[in-house]
Amino acid sequence: MGVEPENTLRSFVRAERTGMDAIALDLRLSKDGVLVVLHDADVDRTTDGSGAVTDLTLDELRGLDAGQGERIPVFEEVLDSVRTPLQVSVQDRPAAAALAELLVGRDLTARVEVASFHDAVLAEAARLAPGVRTVLHSDLGGGSAAEVVDRALAAGVRALALDLRRLTLETVEAAHRAGLRVTGWTANTLEQLRLARALELDGVATDFPEIRSTGRFTA
Repeated sequence: MGVEPENTLRSFVRAERTGMDAIALDLRLSKDGVLVVLHDADVDRTTDGSGAVTDLTLDELRGLDAGQGERIPVFEEVLDSVRTPLQVSVQDRPAAAALAELLVGRDLTARVEVASFHDAVLAEAARLAPGVRTVLHSDLGGGSAAEVVDRALAAGVRALALDLRRLTLETVEAAHRAGLRVTGWTANTLEQLRLARALELDGVATDFPEIRSTGRFTA
């Protein structure tokens, strides 16, 4: 998020208070198998520490400063702190399996949407958490409209989240014809918002929740 430390409880609470339709976050597994909220595979960029998330225990991760004194949150803390629907990104099958177990155990499949750049990860989540909604992320690098839609349908997803910088009306229309919802990332300026509207997107992701005053978006 552009106005609060990235992927922290404080950022999610602020997004909820500004009325976001959904909150997007990223999950990683700690060395001891706990789902923590962090975008990168390592902690170097967003904390005062260094190293891969998978090489650090929960206690080690919780000892890091994620910005302005904030800690790296455990996913269950986010579930307990905000009521807004969540779009959760996972990029490997172990994290998807841990997430699916949590969603089923806490009966949260209706509240949490699972997103990934990897088809196999989405398939794993859907297999282990029947009924969960899944979203295919793509930067559209080198792929045609037909290819990304075919990939989404083969993966059994309900929505596409695509790179706004490479997105075309042809792709959006092809996805809509196939019954897929389409969102774009990331819209942080009025020019990008105008582009999203011109493309007839179903929503956009933004780093600035206050931008909601101009439409309905995902933080």
